[in-house]
Amino acid sequence: MRRLLAATLFVGMASGCVDFHAGAAQGAPADAEFLTLRETAIHVIDEGPRDAPAVVLIHGFASSTGVWAGIIPVLARDHRVLALDLKGFGLSGRPEGSPIDYAPDEQARIVLAMMDAKSVHRAAVVAHSWGSSVALQVALQAPDRVERIALYDAWVYSEQLPTSFYWARAGGVGEAIFGAFYDQRPEDKLALAFYDPEIVPQALVDTVEAQLAQPGTAGAALQAVRGMRYEEAERRYGEIAVPTLLLWGREDSVTPLEFGERLLAQLPDAELKVYPRCGHFPMIEAARPSTRALARFLAAPPAPAPAPVAAPEPPPVSETEPDVGDTTPSPATEPEEATWP
Repeated sequence: MRRLLAATLFVGMASGCVDFHAGAAQGAPADAEFLTLRETAIHVIDEGPRDAPAVVLIHGFASSTGVWAGIIPVLARDHRVLALDLKGFGLSGRPEGSPIDYAPDEQARIVLAMMDAKSVHRAAVVAHSWGSSVALQVALQAPDRVERIALYDAWVYSEQLPTSFYWARAGGVGEAIFGAFYDQRPEDKLALAFYDPEIVPQALVDTVEAQLAQPGTAGAALQAVRGMRYEEAERRYGEIAVPTLLLWGREDSVTPLEFGERLLAQLPDAELKVYPRCGHFPMIEAARPSTRALARFLAAPPAPAPAPVAAPEPPPVSETEPDVGDTTPSPATEPEEATWP
């Protein structure tokens, strides 16, 4: 029951009609940086030494760069940190589009376009929840550009989708659900994603509420939900050979630990760290131990870029036969971490 309730974090968060909004979000800070990437205004944060190893941060569904507020200053000491609000979220644009335009593979193309715009060829990629499906798509689309991956409570399998997400795929039904309920009681729904609801940061609540008030939010969120079709991608996760760190809250009822164990078994070079007394946001609820683990992981020697695969040579042509040609923030008591090698 708690898992079903927690899933409403993503469903029950701009009442009224479902619409879209071209251009950047209203009321963006004067110093906010925006890049036009794949015809969308994308909010980008770029901090740390420009010549340091690069790290890309990707937030989850119904979230924004604000979720990394405690991590960016730590990583920026030794890394160039690039964080972005994905299309449809945070301060980024919410243009009209189909589910394909908001699906993880298109969001991954936006991430790669941001790296191009910032002249970053290769980076470590860190993601949370639904953003993990985007991170894995980046690795599948451009394996030579991903040095390593760290995923917090990854949302990457079709079995993780709540029933309401399947309902939302139906024309009219999704519009009714998101038009009526997407902005309802965000503070209560955020609390369901924490082991200790008393420590939900007010800054996180304020950020979510401000996001929900932006025009176009419900329409973009609905298309993102309709774009969560993982059946083909999840069969390919085993192709991702770079070192991967999975960080998971043991009591996460949004993305239960069983999915972390499944991803651990599927990825060739993965490690799973589990934080007790912690829900869906280890970077907040287990901030100190999970951030230490992340920093250690990112400080390890870089993994070599995969060698390009040479095209096979054609077979020799027989002299007797004609050549016919050729016929994819922490609580007061910090939890310790458990590790599955």
